[in-house]
Amino acid sequence: MKKILILFAVAASLVFSDCTKKFDSINTDPTQASAAQFNANLLLPTVETGYTGAIAGYGGAILYQSMWVQIFANPEYPGYYSNGDKYVNGGSYNSYLASPWNNTFSNAGRAYEIINLTKDNPDLSNLSGIALICELLHIELATDVYGDVPFSEALQAKTAGITTPVYDKQQDIYSSMLAKLDSVIPTLDAGKVKPTNDVIYAGDITKWKKFGYSLMLRMAMRLTKADAATAKTYVEKAYAGGTFASNDDNAFIVLDDAHGFSNGNATALGVAEDYTQVRWGKTLIDDLKAANDPRLPVIAEVPLDGKANAANKGLAGISTPAIQEGMPNGYDQNGGATNISNAPGYPGGTGTGNDFNIIGKYSRPTTALYLSRSCPEFILTYAETQLLLAEAAARGWSVGADAATHYKNGLSAALQSYGTFNPVGVISAATADAYAAAPANALDVSSMDASLKQINTQFWITTGTLFNFIEAWNNWRRSGYPVLTPVNYTGNFSNGTIPRRFIYPSSEPSNNGTNYSAAVSNLSGGDQYTSKMYWDK
Repeated sequence: MKKILILFAVAASLVFSDCTKKFDSINTDPTQASAAQFNANLLLPTVETGYTGAIAGYGGAILYQSMWVQIFANPEYPGYYSNGDKYVNGGSYNSYLASPWNNTFSNAGRAYEIINLTKDNPDLSNLSGIALICELLHIELATDVYGDVPFSEALQAKTAGITTPVYDKQQDIYSSMLAKLDSVIPTLDAGKVKPTNDVIYAGDITKWKKFGYSLMLRMAMRLTKADAATAKTYVEKAYAGGTFASNDDNAFIVLDDAHGFSNGNATALGVAEDYTQVRWGKTLIDDLKAANDPRLPVIAEVPLDGKANAANKGLAGISTPAIQEGMPNGYDQNGGATNISNAPGYPGGTGTGNDFNIIGKYSRPTTALYLSRSCPEFILTYAETQLLLAEAAARGWSVGADAATHYKNGLSAALQSYGTFNPVGVISAATADAYAAAPANALDVSSMDASLKQINTQFWITTGTLFNFIEAWNNWRRSGYPVLTPVNYTGNFSNGTIPRRFIYPSSEPSNNGTNYSAAVSNLSGGDQYTSKMYWDK
C-alpha cells in the first residue's frame, strides 16, 4: 500500500510539473493574437481611413456642418438635409449625431491598441508614434464636435477595465494633446523601421513629422481666444519644428471604390435626391464671383435646363462664371412664404410643365470634379497651414514670413489643390501664383481685424470647397468669419442661431450617466446645439 501511495505521489508531481510548464499555453485564449503574433501595422489603415469616414458623407458633416456654415444649401423640407439647411431634425438624426462619436472613439481605440502592441518593441517606435498622432487627431475631432469628452480614462476598457470613463474638460484635453504631440513628434526617426500599410504617406517619416507639427499648429490656433499665451507658444513650436512646406505634403486618403472603399461625400452626392437638390450656398458663390476667383468655373456648374437634364449625371452643367448663382439657406419648395421662389434675388427656374425645375439656375458642385467615388478625402493641407500661419503673423507671433506672404502662399496653394480630386480641377501654378500675387488679392493689412477677416474667410472657402466641412465650421466658430446670417426656420432646434456643437449621443445618459451628467453641468446652457465650448469664444 505504501508503495502504491509513493508511486501515486510521484505521478501526481510529474503531472503537476508538466501543467506548470504549460501554464501560459493552457491559460491563453487561442483565439486571441499576442503582440508577438499580430502585426500591428495591419490596424493602421483602418485608423487612418476612419478619420475621413468620420468627417465625410452621411457620417454627419455633409448633412450638418456643410450647411450650418452655408457652404451648401438644400431646399427640401422635410428631409435629412433639413438638419443642416434649416436646423430642423430630419431623417435618422440620432444616428447622424452619434456617428462622429462612434467613429472617432472606435478608431482612437485602434490607435491605442497599436501603441499597446508595440510598446515593448523599440523597432516599431515609428509606428507607435504615428499611432499616437492619429489617436490625437481623432480625439481632437471628438472634442471639437461635442465639447468635453472622455480622454484621460478613454480607450481603457481592455487594459484597465474602465467602461464608464470620466469626461475631461476641453481645456485639459487640449493641454494634454499639445503636450503629447510635443513629446512624440521628435521621436519619429527616418533611420528606424518605417510603418507598412500607411495609406496617407506610405511610411514617409519626414512627412509624418510635418503632419504632426501642422496638426499642432491647428490645435494651437483653436486656442487664440481661449488661451492666447498657450496658442502662441505652440504655434511657434510648430513652425520651428517644420509644418507643411508645399502641396506635396497634403494629408489625404485616396479611395478605391472598385474594392469597396468609397468617397463618402461623392457617394452621398451621387444619390439621386442629393444630386438634384444640393447646391452651393449664396454667400460662397457671391464671394467667389466678387473676387473673380479662378476656382469658380472649376468647382461650380449650372445644370442644363429642366428636371430631367438636371438629374442626368452624364450631362455636364455650364461652368461660365457669370451665370453661377448660389442658393440661400432656409428655403423650401412647399409653396408658402419660405418657398425658394420667394427668396431675394430668385433667378427663376428652367424647363416647362412637368419638366420645370424650380432650382434649375442655382449652381451645383461640378459633377466631373467631385462625384468620383474614388476621389480623395482631405485631412489637412498646406493651404490651411499657411492661412493659419498668416493669422499667427498678423497677431505678431514669430512664424518666419509676414502675414501677407503666408496669405499669398495659402491662396495659391488652395487654388492648386483641386487637381488632387481629378485632373479637371487643375489650376496651374502659374495661374494660381499670378492670381495670389495680384494687388487686388493681397492681404488687407490696414488693421489686424481686417487681416483676420480676409484670412479666415479664405480658410472657409478653401476648406469648404475641398469638402472638409468640419474644419470650415470649426474655424468659423473660432474666428467668427465670414459673418453669416443664421436661418430661423419654423421648428428649428437652435433658436434661430447657427449651431455651435453636436449634442451628445442619446446612448450616453444610459451607458455612462453619471459622467455624462457631470459633463452637461459644465456646459453653459446644457446639452444643447447652442452651448459654446471652451475654445469657442
